[in-house]
Amino acid sequence: MAEDLARGTPCAAVSRARARRIQRGYAEWARVYDWFARATASVGGVRAGCVRALDLDPGDTVVEFGCGPGVNLPALREAVGPTGRVVGVDLTRAMLDRARGLVERRGWENVSLVQGDATEPPIRTADGVLATFVTSLFPDPYAVVSAWCDLADSVVVAGFSPRGSRPANAALWAFVRLNARLFDARSENPLGLLAERTAASRRALDDRTRRVTVERYLFGTVSVFAGHGSDDRERSGGAEHNV
Repeated sequence: MAEDLARGTPCAAVSRARARRIQRGYAEWARVYDWFARATASVGGVRAGCVRALDLDPGDTVVEFGCGPGVNLPALREAVGPTGRVVGVDLTRAMLDRARGLVERRGWENVSLVQGDATEPPIRTADGVLATFVTSLFPDPYAVVSAWCDLADSVVVAGFSPRGSRPANAALWAFVRLNARLFDARSENPLGLLAERTAASRRALDDRTRRVTVERYLFGTVSVFAGHGSDDRERSGGAEHNV
């Protein structure tokens, strides 16, 4: 269903080293990640908050970059209704296989899955773009998120924000160190690297959209940024809330 939306850009066009690193990392724990993501889907209200921030209407088309095993697909499909379209994009075939199983079990005819790289979007246009915990993987998230703003009027990004609760930061530090290869975060300050990449995503939305809202979750360690409107319109002030 997504063929008319796709450019068909091959993965070879992007950084091969980065692509292989991400593919290996997620392929190795696809089954465990699937279970973990579904078990924690409602924790803290992060995922529900992301879908709400997209402000989708029935009949809209929404694209999720880094859709993984498809945890967000049910809520996205509910938001756009049976007349809308949901396109999940992921670099890792093992993750897409898990998502495809979900789509087939539910019999969703308006949900499509595309293997592709979020840094070279295989999508021409959409009403909304969502990426949860994906921008931390990019060396230059500012450029990636800026490109997403060319695709859709609403772009929502959830990222790690090492701030607030010290216990939560300790857990996040351990997670990043455990997956240092995946995040390319072998520095002595992995939380600082995460914070920089999350901040870069926010700056891209500030520069490329006319209104940005921010919500904080899980003691401030997760930030959800929602950018609305293209940058050629008059800007209005943003808002920030703790959830």
